[in-house]
Amino acid sequence: MMQWLKNLPEMDLMRSEKMTFVQLIIPVESAHRAVSYLGELGLLQFRDLNDDKSPFQRTFVNQVKRCAEMSRKLRFLKDQINKAGLLSSALPTLQSDVDLEALESQLADHEHELIEMNANSEKLQQTYNELLEFKMVLQKAGSFLISGKSYESAEGRELDENVYPSDYTESDSTSLLEQATQSGPSNSSGLRFISGIIPKSKVLFFERMLFRATRGNLLFNQAPADELIMDHVSSEMVEKTIFVVFFSGEQAKTKILKICEAFGANCYPVPEDLTKQTQITQEVSLRLSELETTLDVGIRHRNAALHSIGVHLSIWMNMVKKEKAVFDTLNMLNFDVTKKCLVGEGWCPIFAKPQIQEALQRATFDSNSQIGIIFHVMDSVESPPTYFRTNTFTNAYQEIVDAYGVAKYQEANPAVYTVITFPFLFAVMFGDWGHGICLLLGALILIAREGKLSSQKLGSFMEMLFGGRYVLLLMSLFSIYCGLIYNEFFSVPYHIFGGSAYRCRDASCSDAYTVGLIKYRDAYPFGVDPSWRGSRSELPFLNSLKMKMSILFGVAQMNLGIMLSYFNSIFFNNSLDIRYQFIPQMIFLNSLFGYLSLLIIIKWCTGSQADLYHVMIYMFLSPFDDLGENELFWGQRPLQILLLLSALVAVPWMLFPKPFILRKLHAERFQGRTYGVLRSSEMDIDSEPGSARHHEEEFNFSEVFVHQMIHSIEFVLGSVSNTASYLRLWALSLAHSELSTVFYEKVLLLAWGYENILIRMVGLAVFAFATAFILLMMETLSAFLHALRLHWVEFQNKFYGGDGYKFKPFSFAALADDED
Repeated sequence: MMQWLKNLPEMDLMRSEKMTFVQLIIPVESAHRAVSYLGELGLLQFRDLNDDKSPFQRTFVNQVKRCAEMSRKLRFLKDQINKAGLLSSALPTLQSDVDLEALESQLADHEHELIEMNANSEKLQQTYNELLEFKMVLQKAGSFLISGKSYESAEGRELDENVYPSDYTESDSTSLLEQATQSGPSNSSGLRFISGIIPKSKVLFFERMLFRATRGNLLFNQAPADELIMDHVSSEMVEKTIFVVFFSGEQAKTKILKICEAFGANCYPVPEDLTKQTQITQEVSLRLSELETTLDVGIRHRNAALHSIGVHLSIWMNMVKKEKAVFDTLNMLNFDVTKKCLVGEGWCPIFAKPQIQEALQRATFDSNSQIGIIFHVMDSVESPPTYFRTNTFTNAYQEIVDAYGVAKYQEANPAVYTVITFPFLFAVMFGDWGHGICLLLGALILIAREGKLSSQKLGSFMEMLFGGRYVLLLMSLFSIYCGLIYNEFFSVPYHIFGGSAYRCRDASCSDAYTVGLIKYRDAYPFGVDPSWRGSRSELPFLNSLKMKMSILFGVAQMNLGIMLSYFNSIFFNNSLDIRYQFIPQMIFLNSLFGYLSLLIIIKWCTGSQADLYHVMIYMFLSPFDDLGENELFWGQRPLQILLLLSALVAVPWMLFPKPFILRKLHAERFQGRTYGVLRSSEMDIDSEPGSARHHEEEFNFSEVFVHQMIHSIEFVLGSVSNTASYLRLWALSLAHSELSTVFYEKVLLLAWGYENILIRMVGLAVFAFATAFILLMMETLSAFLHALRLHWVEFQNKFYGGDGYKFKPFSFAALADDED
């Protein structure tokens, strides 16, 4: 039997790929090309031989800096294209090979040109905004000045002069802001004014501050601007308000100008003469028209430049990204100055050795090197990385396992069984073929649009959903299967008997099922008889059925996990684990819960009324008492005594022998080595790593014994808790069924009982919402998480260490899109 098990053929995913440790000796002239070809192949994981050096002490640090600077320039160009609302070319365009230095020069020219165009555009835009604000101030402030003059004549006062010079002309060389802050002729007895524009959100605080600073000796007029104006600070279109402040005195003028500066208000000169106002307004309008034309031409020129860059942007970004990755990898190699070569080490799968050698030969030929690249296998004391070759279908299941922990090298891979057990346990909890069809439609949509969605940038949730599309496919198919067995269609109560509707709600009818009068009618051909629906015995019947079914599934999966630990021990030639771990674990688990599963099957087959709770409890409390009505088969009591003794013996069997045997084997292994070769007194025996004393100190019996005790206690207690944990299959299945029934009867049927069409539509909407978001989304997520827990904790802890590390080869295909 043991020999037959050893000769079983291996499954593809059962063990990780066999790895080998290799060394490369690469001449300097072919190093770049060789690493590039290996990056395209993506089957060699380099080892960092310079991990003791900082990034600035490595050989190719200058090349990495140049690539990082080019990446920065490319990101700048990409941001400019996105801000302009242009789309870079998604399809690679045909282009001759561009040298890295030539590309660096092109990127510098493009960046300088764009920075210069942006600076000119910002200056023109700022001037345009100032002129636009000035035009609005001229239009709005004129009405304030006219009303101010009327007020002056009515009160017998007159405005002596404006705070700004009245002889404003376009030939002034000062800017608008400088003109606004220039002092006019002093006239302490006259009424002055300051006009300007301020964001609408600051008007209230601005007016309060002016009132407090001048102690109320001012007149503040305001009017909203006719259109939105770009704010030069935030570069956003904001609402602004035009204001005119009338005041008296030079001191008040100084305070008002300081407050305007603090609040970011732009002040503009407005002459009192209507003729000058009209003349200046016309000049400003003419200049605005010219600036609009200039800005439009500049935008078209800038967009044309960005479009020409966008055609090649993706190619340039990929090129720089690959170059940086190549130089980062070259920095992991040792540089031999005397021999002018680079020495590298790494891991690769054994099947990839011919492909790697072919790529290295091609690199030697293409670089015209006179010296070939040396590739040879080395021995390593380190544990190799773990590499599983997956496809589109199996990748999602492998990711589920790797999320718990990466398998140790050549350790049994749970993903082989997770492909089936995970969606099946999900379906046991979900178990509704109507909702399963809904999930199936969603999975088919994702699979049908696989080509389109794989090329798009999705959100985190959609990316996760798309990555698990095949997991969702199997979960939906198994849900339909389990729903058919449960006879659950959206968990709506329906009853079929002899081709006609049948309901059984009275006590006599439910009791008939209990005592076996169901023999007077034909048995239902497939799954649970829907006649249980609506009866008084429905919930007790389904509780009993699903609870026992959960125990059977749990014990079967835990036995599978222990069997996989046996295959691990066989593979690693660990006979101690087989004798003192696998065998007692199988005995303990099946003596208790395997026996419980046997009783469940016998009770189902015989229709016995035995109480299994009573049988299992008194198996421990009173093993020698007569079973009475709870006896299911002849010889049950002796068998229970034998199983109980076996379980009691299995506990010390797991705990004690292994630590003592390990100590004995360790002592025998180093017996006689304490007396080594005679050496001088200056030599310290303990300083040699290969000495017997050094190895003896590595074995700590107390630590090994405590570890074995923890492992044994964990298994014994875990056998009970893990079996109970599988009852979540029963709990979630009933919860889904009862929730569906409640929403159907208390929402949809209740609303449908009214003659009002509005109430019916509201009830239908609530039922649809509950079905979509509670039963399909929340219940799916809940069942998914519980199935995940059953695999990670109850199944994988029986055999899976998960303390390995993933194989991460140098590959251009694996480079992230946002990598610098």
